[in-house]
Amino acid sequence: MEVRDAVTAEVVRNALSMAAQEGGVVVVKASHSTFIQEGADSSAAVLDATGRLVAQSTATTLMHAASLRESLRALILEIPTHTMRPGDVFAQNDPFKGGIHANDVAVLRPVFGADGGGPYYFAGTIIHVADLGGGYAGGVAATAQDMFAEGMNLPPVHLYRAGEPESVVWKIIENNSRTPEKVIGDIRALVSGANVMARRVEELVERYGVAGLSQHVEDYIAYTEARMREELRRFPAGTYHGSFTIDSDGIEANKTYQVEVAVTLPGDGSIQLDFEGTDPQARGAINASYSQALSGVLFAVRCFLDPSIPMNEGCYNTLDVNFPRGSLVNPNPPAACGGRIVVVTAAMEAIVEALSVARPDMALASSGIVHLYGMSGVRTGVASPWLLMAMDFGGLGARATCDGPDATGAFVLGGRTAVLQVEPYEAQYPVMIEHTRPRLDSGGPGEHRGGLGIDTSIRLLDQAELVVRGDRMVLPPPGRAGGLPGEAGFWRIEHPGGHVDDLAHRQSHIRLGEGDVFHIGTSGGGGLGDPFARDPESVATDVRERRVSRHSAHHDYGVVVDHDGSLDMTATAQLRGAR
Repeated sequence: MEVRDAVTAEVVRNALSMAAQEGGVVVVKASHSTFIQEGADSSAAVLDATGRLVAQSTATTLMHAASLRESLRALILEIPTHTMRPGDVFAQNDPFKGGIHANDVAVLRPVFGADGGGPYYFAGTIIHVADLGGGYAGGVAATAQDMFAEGMNLPPVHLYRAGEPESVVWKIIENNSRTPEKVIGDIRALVSGANVMARRVEELVERYGVAGLSQHVEDYIAYTEARMREELRRFPAGTYHGSFTIDSDGIEANKTYQVEVAVTLPGDGSIQLDFEGTDPQARGAINASYSQALSGVLFAVRCFLDPSIPMNEGCYNTLDVNFPRGSLVNPNPPAACGGRIVVVTAAMEAIVEALSVARPDMALASSGIVHLYGMSGVRTGVASPWLLMAMDFGGLGARATCDGPDATGAFVLGGRTAVLQVEPYEAQYPVMIEHTRPRLDSGGPGEHRGGLGIDTSIRLLDQAELVVRGDRMVLPPPGRAGGLPGEAGFWRIEHPGGHVDDLAHRQSHIRLGEGDVFHIGTSGGGGLGDPFARDPESVATDVRERRVSRHSAHHDYGVVVDHDGSLDMTATAQLRGAR
């Protein structure tokens, strides 16, 4: 390739990515939900007219990118591209047609050429909108047993037809929300982001021509695929096995669920992942629809590859995946999928276990999970309804070369957090955040320590209803290679009189009174390697920074730390020698 052609190719690639980036920023800035405004939980992608992922914004999670990809494929099956017109905009959220769950609405706009030809590309945006009905405010469907309880189901439908709003669809959405103004505002924000993105792609079509831009896209996808295959060839050929156990589905007491995977690396730059042996779909809302399971697979595989590889269709081209029909990773409708993150991350953990055997130099212990909750109520005296969805993250598992990061969303949200900050939280809702801090001793002991979970306490200043959804609260994230588990998470309510109620890890319709304190403890990551092999000075530093208690330092690490935080090396040597 000539230098000029290489420069042009790079310009086009970045222009496509920036189109998606700009669309995502518009969605966040125009949204009406606090969770979107403060957490920037917005995804945007450019796709071609066959449903291939071309480029995505840097804020886009792999989970949502897979959904936009699969949603477009479902859309063009139901509404063929030859029937589409400039100005059309579509929306959908059906988890069995590429979607995630009711509250994650995808908006797709076709991109035409200046001559009216096409569509050639699609601009897609997706966020968790404020509320779309169902039995759980804000879409936190903790104990739903089918998709109908999770909220209104949208098949691929027109939001705009040739630039004119499809008023009946908008009215149906508005009438099925507890917060109609916010949900309509959120969907308008999605449309605005898609419109901006589509305009940028139209400019590229006009500048480079349909054929010219298409060739750049093909080269971009081929480049990514080649990079993926090059990385996969670095793994020793063979078949590796992994599994992960889920606490429960929140419906059938004391019943655990298993995700199993066999990962085969033929040595030719491809990877095969077979989930045969995974448990059948659950009654509770932990099931992961196809797009979500696929996103978990890709995320876990990419954890072991060069992070500079672009994210587009070339990544998917290297995967050969079997998701057994009717299983946790590919359920039949009308399975509840609102809590799909439990199975998605279990699939990730199973793959991580398998690939940690294949590449012990890149091994990773198990991680904590996102702990999600929703609160709603009506402000006393002003009859003003309020509703929020929020989350806290667990710690990541220790790596072969370093400790796990504390309380981050990387293992669930693609490397960024979406936790509400204290100031906007308290300004908009009748709550006071008493504290949010790392959980002492929550990281699994090991030569490399697991990341810490979070300890948060929220005081209610008015009455409210609470719904909670978590996992790894009975079975904590296990360690690896001699490392110990992280601490399990918890939900608790402390009443003004001092009585404390421990909540189930999935529980709905919990009544909170003024003065009640909601305590959140997220799970810590597992440790990796023998804790007695950890550098004693690192343990002493952890004690001084209140990551590890003196008791844990002594009991789990064999390290003696004095009351002033100084390391007693003589006593440590004796203690470790005695073992």
